[in-house]
Amino acid sequence: MSVKTEVSKRLNGNESAGAGDVLHIAQPHFHQHAHEIQPYGTVLRYPLALGEKARVESVAVLNQVLVDTMTLRDLYKKHHWQVSGATFHQLHLLYDKHFLEQSGLVDAIAERVQMLGGVSIAMAADVAELTMIPRPPRGREQVPVQLSRLLEAHEMLLLAVRRGADKAAQLGDQGTNDLLVSQVLRTNEMQVWFLSEHLVSSPLTQAV
Repeated sequence: MSVKTEVSKRLNGNESAGAGDVLHIAQPHFHQHAHEIQPYGTVLRYPLALGEKARVESVAVLNQVLVDTMTLRDLYKKHHWQVSGATFHQLHLLYDKHFLEQSGLVDAIAERVQMLGGVSIAMAADVAELTMIPRPPRGREQVPVQLSRLLEAHEMLLLAVRRGADKAAQLGDQGTNDLLVSQVLRTNEMQVWFLSEHLVSSPLTQAV
């Protein structure tokens, strides 16, 4: 008999239920541990009309794009907090806008991994171990260095995205290809454009 059935039976008068019994049912169970229900690197079988090999390879591609996107996202937040100088206000807002857009991509990529039956990378320690994007210093950097660091990270990510999109197309995984091209690729391309224009040495008041 399930706990729910037993409680219902007692409370409906079929059996007497004391206050101690009810409190026992309501008491949260702490310090629980058990085996993983799905190991990392495996895929579940869903009726997706997509073979296991394709799903395994797409999940691997997506998890790499995911960890690099999470790293880029956090790099934007670091620069958002630490930016300084004459362009502080504009870049403070731009960095945060790009951070929010990257956060949206993180969720979309991770959900695609789960949708294919895989396990998405989630924790910072795993991201740090797997990302291709170099770790920045803890300290504060000048604006041109911040911009250059972000652009280099974008290029590394875009290379992985283009390769991953081609791979997904070859595997017949149109859903992953569409996500990588229509969302991840185009968002990163737009952000690269906005950042790059901040590195143009253009006069402010008088043309040369």
